[in-house]
Amino acid sequence: MRGETLEDEKRIVASARIGGRAAFDQLARHYAPGLLVLAERMMGNSADGEDAVQDALAAAWLALRQFDQKRPLGPWLATITMNKCRDGLRRRRLALFFHIDGSEQDYVIPDDRPGQERELVSRQELARVKREISLLPQKFREPFVLVALESYSQAEAAQILGISEKAVETRIYRARNSLKEKFEKF
Repeated sequence: MRGETLEDEKRIVASARIGGRAAFDQLARHYAPGLLVLAERMMGNSADGEDAVQDALAAAWLALRQFDQKRPLGPWLATITMNKCRDGLRRRRLALFFHIDGSEQDYVIPDDRPGQERELVSRQELARVKREISLLPQKFREPFVLVALESYSQAEAAQILGISEKAVETRIYRARNSLKEKFEKF
């Protein structure tokens, strides 16, 4: 869909709505990379993020007939992806509560390249940032990820999350303060 206009996208969506699998595949190829980054940030790891996006695209395919073509497709897909992330996080909490799930540690494999120690420290710092973001309360993490990391506007995030722009602004402020507090202690 690179280089195509909004009208081209509407035409492709219309084709997908009547069952055009190739048209939907074209939409999925265009939006999946962005959705994957969003889901990985929400879920805290790539495997769960990939599962969430796969579930979101399957749900979008099934619900495409109900999609209002007057609205932009990207935020609609982001909303579905966020909902699938929420579902996955709920399942994860239940599994942890019932001790069903094992440890979800990210293991860093040492590297022989020069600067290996610095790279290891950088990876550990990045893992800590990801972990701290994933530990934010969900109501703070969602707008923070959408606006600060995914570059959605506060208005778009409000629409995706179904809350007011002021609520988005307040939650981002609280998320940033929480992260700042945690890293000042470090």
